[in-house]
Amino acid sequence: MARRSASEDSMTLPAFKLAPVAGAVARPSTRLREPAVAPAVVRRRARLADLDCRLHCSIIGTCMTTAELRKLVARFAACDVRHASDLEIHEEGVCLAGAGGDGCKALQKALDERHAASVRRFGAARDPAALLELWNEAVAAGDVPGAYWAAMTHPDATPEVRQAAFGQVHMLSHLVGAANRADIRRLVALEKENAELREKVERQQARLHEAATLRDAALREAEALRARLHAVPQAAPDLEAEAARLRDELGASAAALAREAGRRDAAEQQAAAARADAREAARELAEARARAEAAQAEAEVLERTVETAAHPAQGGLDALRGRRIVYVGGRPGTTQALKALVESAGGAFAAHDGGIEDRKGLLAAAVARADLVVFPVDCIDHDSMARLKRTCERHQVPYSPLRTAGVGSFIALAARLGGQAVIKSHSAL
Repeated sequence: MARRSASEDSMTLPAFKLAPVAGAVARPSTRLREPAVAPAVVRRRARLADLDCRLHCSIIGTCMTTAELRKLVARFAACDVRHASDLEIHEEGVCLAGAGGDGCKALQKALDERHAASVRRFGAARDPAALLELWNEAVAAGDVPGAYWAAMTHPDATPEVRQAAFGQVHMLSHLVGAANRADIRRLVALEKENAELREKVERQQARLHEAATLRDAALREAEALRARLHAVPQAAPDLEAEAARLRDELGASAAALAREAGRRDAAEQQAAAARADAREAARELAEARARAEAAQAEAEVLERTVETAAHPAQGGLDALRGRRIVYVGGRPGTTQALKALVESAGGAFAAHDGGIEDRKGLLAAAVARADLVVFPVDCIDHDSMARLKRTCERHQVPYSPLRTAGVGSFIALAARLGGQAVIKSHSAL
C-alpha cells in the first residue's frame, strides 16, 4: 500500500476539534424535582488556539502579511528576523499559533483587528448554511483572507464548513504558479506601453516649451507696443488695434498652453502608473526566473548524473561515498530511487517518513547515526520540520532542506556538497 504524505493526511482527517459527546441519560428518579432551567446559549467565536493545529498553516499564510508576521515573531520568538527568510518567519508564526500563550493571543488580536470588517459582516450569519453562502460570495469576489478568518472562527462554523473553506484555500494556492507566464507577457506589454508613453510625454513637453516660448515673445511684443502707445499719442488708434490683436493672440496661446499642460499632467499620471505596474511585474518576473533557474539547474545536474550513471564520481555524487544519509519525508517511489542512487555511489541511505507509518521514536536514533539529514520542504509539515531541526542541532548533525521531493533536487544538493566538502565522516561507516 502506498504511503500517504502529511499534506494528504491534513485533507482527509477533520481539520477541527470535536466537541465532547454528551454523557448517558440519567435514570429517572421517583422523587419530584424542580423544573430544570435551560442555561443560556452563549455565542462565542472560536479562538486561534481552539482550532486544530493543521489549520494554523493555512490561516497564518492566507490571513496575515509577511511584514505583520515578522513584527510579531520578533516579539515572541527567539528568531533573528533580520536574516530569517520568509519561510522561516512563517514557520515561527505557525509554531506560535500551536504553542498558545502570549504569542498566540497576539496573533489572534492582530487577525481580529486586520479583518474586523469581515468578522462583522459574517456575524450576520445565524446557521451553517448562511455562513457557507457568505464564504462562497467572498471567494467569488476575491476577498479570501478576511472571509477565511471570519468563517473559521464563526460561532456556527461546523466541521463541514471549515473543511469546505480549508479545501478551497488549499486549491487556490495551486493556482498561483500558473499565473507566471501570463505575468511575463504582461510585463513585456507594459514595458512597450511605458516606452510609448515616455516618447509621448517628451513630444508634449517639447510642444509646451515651444508654446511657452511663443507666449513669452508675444508678451514682450505687447509690452513694446504698450510703450510705443505712451510715447506716440497720435498713433494710438492703430497701436490700440495692434495691441488688441496681440492680446487675442496671447489669449489663444494661453488657452493652447493650458490644454497642453492638462495633456502633459494626464500623460505623466499614466506614465507613473505604467512604471509602477512595470516594477511589480519585474519583481514577479524575477521570482519566476529564480524558480525556473533552480529547476533548470536541478535538471542539468540530473541529466549529467544520468549520462554518467556508470561513474558516480563524474556525475557529482562522489561526496556521498562512505556517508550515511538520513532522508525524512518524501514520496515512496522517489525514496526508493534515491536509495539506489546513494548506494550506487558507495553511501548508505536510511529513509523515515516523519511519523506517518514509521515510529517517531526511531527518528532520533536514525539522526544520531547520520552524517547528513535531508528533507524536502514540500512533503513535510511545519511541526515535523521544526522538531527535526531541533533533533539535528541536539546531536550536532548537519541538515539540508530540499526545494522538492524530486530526484533532481537531491542530486543538485549532492553536487553542491561535492564542491564544498561539508559532510562530516561518521565513525559507524
